[in-house]
Amino acid sequence: MPFAELVALLTRIFLGQGLPERTAQVLATNCATCQRDGGFSHGVFRIPAYVSTLQSGWGNPQALPVIEDDGGTLIRVDAQGGFAQVALDEARPLLRARVEAQGVAVLAIRNSQHFSALWPDVEPFAEEGLVALSVVNSMAVVVPPGGKTPVFGTNPMAFACPRAGQAPYVWDQASSALAHGDVQIAAREGHRLAPGTGVDAEGRPTDDPGAILNGGALLPFGGHKGASIAMTIEILSAAFTGGAFSTEVDWSQHPGAKIPLTGQFLLVADPDRGGDLGFAQRVAALSDTVRDAGQDRLPGDRRQRLRAESAAKGVPLSQADLDMLNGYL
Repeated sequence: MPFAELVALLTRIFLGQGLPERTAQVLATNCATCQRDGGFSHGVFRIPAYVSTLQSGWGNPQALPVIEDDGGTLIRVDAQGGFAQVALDEARPLLRARVEAQGVAVLAIRNSQHFSALWPDVEPFAEEGLVALSVVNSMAVVVPPGGKTPVFGTNPMAFACPRAGQAPYVWDQASSALAHGDVQIAAREGHRLAPGTGVDAEGRPTDDPGAILNGGALLPFGGHKGASIAMTIEILSAAFTGGAFSTEVDWSQHPGAKIPLTGQFLLVADPDRGGDLGFAQRVAALSDTVRDAGQDRLPGDRRQRLRAESAAKGVPLSQADLDMLNGYL
């Protein structure tokens, strides 16, 4: 399906759930972008959970974000229970202007729902020659090493920067051993998971996605090292922004809610501020050095390839995907 058609289809679905047109378009573009670029665990796969959450009365998805700005480096936004992507869209012009004026700026979003990949939030800044780093926490589904009780979210982090003569360097990864959406897909398709991915309800290691989803939990990647990163993301996304910790997400009174209401931290900087140091050229040279050392695929390479294929052949959708989407119209 052509990308524009998928965006239009998803927009109709979100409008049908009562979302304002701008919110519907932002979410539809975000979801379609993930599907187009091969992020299937964050693409149309998530539409049922979006709909379920919207129908549950969770959060305030129709809310308009409120920008709190004192003219300094830090810009705060209260999403008021709405979506983080909409808050970012609202604050983006001011964020860009502040980076242009000061060389660096931080966006701290609180009371925000985030249910997508994180790289679409940062890549546009790299396309403009800026460096961007963002983190977001989620619902508690990750245990600390040796634990049985989930404390952290999957807590992804994403980074993007310009690269001369090449697509921007962009990576996006969870601090958990696997993204929660990938565990859901594995359970749906009957796949086992790699050792070290999660634990069951008793804290015992398991490769069964069903056991992880039903009373169990994911593990951080790299043991204590991943846990340190997950905790840092909790601090930046919740303590710094004023959002909820992953353990504070309580949707028990909203059956069907699936989207965490927490916070997001975003740092944007101009690498050429104060003089041209050849930043983009150096990043390109380093990328080439890594490839020459034997790494045949750098972060973002697969996404760029799939993006080009989607542009030529259309965004890949299975018949089951189409049936599911049409069922919401």
